[in-house]
Amino acid sequence: MRLGHDHVQVRVPATSANLGPGFDTMGLALAHHDLVQVRALGSAEVTVEVSGEGAGEVATGEDHLVVRALRLALEHVGAPLTGLHLTCTNHIPHGRGMGSSAAAVVAGLLAARMLIAEPTALDDATVLELATRLEGHPDNAAPALLGGVTIAWSGTEGPRATVLPVHDDVVPVVLVPDERCATRTARGVLPATVPHGDAAYTAGRAALLVHALCHRPDLLAEATSERLHQRYRAPVMEQTWAVVERLRAAGAAAVVSGAGPSVLVLERASDGDAGSRVLDAVLGPRDGRGRTADGWRVLRPGLDHGGATATRLPS
Repeated sequence: MRLGHDHVQVRVPATSANLGPGFDTMGLALAHHDLVQVRALGSAEVTVEVSGEGAGEVATGEDHLVVRALRLALEHVGAPLTGLHLTCTNHIPHGRGMGSSAAAVVAGLLAARMLIAEPTALDDATVLELATRLEGHPDNAAPALLGGVTIAWSGTEGPRATVLPVHDDVVPVVLVPDERCATRTARGVLPATVPHGDAAYTAGRAALLVHALCHRPDLLAEATSERLHQRYRAPVMEQTWAVVERLRAAGAAAVVSGAGPSVLVLERASDGDAGSRVLDAVLGPRDGRGRTADGWRVLRPGLDHGGATATRLPS
């Protein structure tokens, strides 16, 4: 496979996985994006310029996650491993349960798609398979790639995903704290087994959640209840769990966003400002930068229905 272009741009959304009972399966795309430009170079040099989230923290060479994903895709199709210059403008918070690593992986894979002469060699099914190989599971990669609300699973044919027809009344809101929590930390406190009753309870709520998202948003608060993972994670994100419990006690469909510590709230547009009043009552007043005294930011990005986009730019 030869390269067909040398300058591309990818725009990829933040995501929130699990949605409560849809553990490691369900996720949604948020209209809050990272932007990556990639130039293929004639030399072997690899440089990465990062602004915004992660600047001064993430790798700026071969170890950068976008570069690693791009290399994996080029190797997969037998394309030459050219030198690269990346410019990453990051808006997705790192270590907050908003899919920053999945966004980087999908960005690298789609950049490779646009660099090669035959983009169909890296179709969506292949991109999801490669992303899952890097991420470990497809719950964030699927909505980042496809947009909307997705259900992802792995079977004999590899990872697959489907997009749900979400009701227009569903409005995602994300509460982002100053603190971070590594995914490996959040997964490390999960038990190896759970009671059968808790598994059955969560399976029922996951089925109800699909119905609530597509047809009955009034059931979202009940449908987002679960017993598999969030309470076990409370010791490593006490502030997050306290906010989730207070919001749910007030009737909000609040869950830990991904591995946390951000909180996802599924509001209803038809409720007007009722959701905002609940948030204000639980979080308290915000300063001029939109932060509460405890360091929470409230994001209202809306759903991203299209998923990641990639375009070729002039050489």
